[in-house]
Amino acid sequence: MVQSVLGSLILGYRPLWNAARRLTAVQLHVHTAGEAVVDAPHLLRTLQELWSASSPPLLLSPQSPQLLIDLLAQAPRGSPWISVPDAWLADADLFTRVRAAHQRGLKLVWRGPLERLPPAEVASCFDNSLLTLSAADAMAALRAAGGAIRGAAAEPSPVIAGQMYENVASRPLMEHCLDRHGALAIAGWPSEDVLYSLRHQQPQPAHATVLKLMRAIDAEQSLEAFEQILGEDPVLAYRFMIYTNSAALGLRTGVDSLRRGLVMMGYGSLQRWLGDQLPHASTDPNLQPIRESMVIRAHLTERLLDAGVENDLRREVYLCGLLSQLGELLSEPLGTVLRRLPLSERIYDAAVLHTGPYAASLEMACALESEDAAAVRQLCEAQELDLEEVNRALLRVISDLEVERPGR
Repeated sequence: MVQSVLGSLILGYRPLWNAARRLTAVQLHVHTAGEAVVDAPHLLRTLQELWSASSPPLLLSPQSPQLLIDLLAQAPRGSPWISVPDAWLADADLFTRVRAAHQRGLKLVWRGPLERLPPAEVASCFDNSLLTLSAADAMAALRAAGGAIRGAAAEPSPVIAGQMYENVASRPLMEHCLDRHGALAIAGWPSEDVLYSLRHQQPQPAHATVLKLMRAIDAEQSLEAFEQILGEDPVLAYRFMIYTNSAALGLRTGVDSLRRGLVMMGYGSLQRWLGDQLPHASTDPNLQPIRESMVIRAHLTERLLDAGVENDLRREVYLCGLLSQLGELLSEPLGTVLRRLPLSERIYDAAVLHTGPYAASLEMACALESEDAAAVRQLCEAQELDLEEVNRALLRVISDLEVERPGR
């Protein structure tokens, strides 16, 4: 049964972003749950069934040597990329399996510190690497970046083009890797530092999203399409709800959802309001991964709560997930931000107080963003959540994400 393989795993995920600040792949952390033996071929078949041509490529990161061995031995050619931690390669038997898997055509990724790159014999078995910069390497890269900006003599950078990097904590280092040294992708995003660098600017919605919604109105698309586009940008959604609840519109009752606001506002008024937003909208590409990550969390929160056929409830749960990080974007306490809107108390309770009917779904959506399986395991036990259903929800949300694949 399909249930058995997803019920014997604990999954987590991390987006990978390219130089265009677009989603290019997703790293899937795969832990074994308890003592269960994982059916590796069944896991791969399950992923294949869920994935489409537009779904993001996957980088599987097995969290136990045994699971890695099973994947190396049984994954067919064309399977997702598989990461291999450098520390495990000290096991001669495992390295033999890595070499055999590479010869069979599997795409493997070496994962380890840049300062300890593998010898040529080992490196030849890998198609790419997921590298961590040491403090010394990070400083050397930043010095090289600083010299390039000042026009000083070029100082060599340790960053290797065409590779993937993780745990990049600063905006300048991320820009150095992606923009100056041709990194293939960054796993995760230095959100905290990007937002800190913009702390003196008023947060703005994305220019591309405002324009997309204006064009959708011009094309007379459906109300559902307008709502979906509006829900792709947390700042735009928040601004929209602030405006629809303002004295300027003079509505007698509070607008507690994007759908209700769209119905009450009218498309002419919406188009004029969007026109007012456009000149000030943000074109900073570094904010795009932050927005997209918030949207992924919103979709996960919605999917994790079984809302049945109740569309209004589903929209409310999505809004709960979307607005849950708004305090970080606006540099204000989240409770203060949410109290400006006549939202359902259920949203405030979950996002601020961590209580109420949406809390478990929101907490689980947050826990799935980590490589550490402990929080997922604890939440499943405490909230009596079914692990198979949690994993299925995560995989469906990831498979529904769309990436542009050049040449396809």
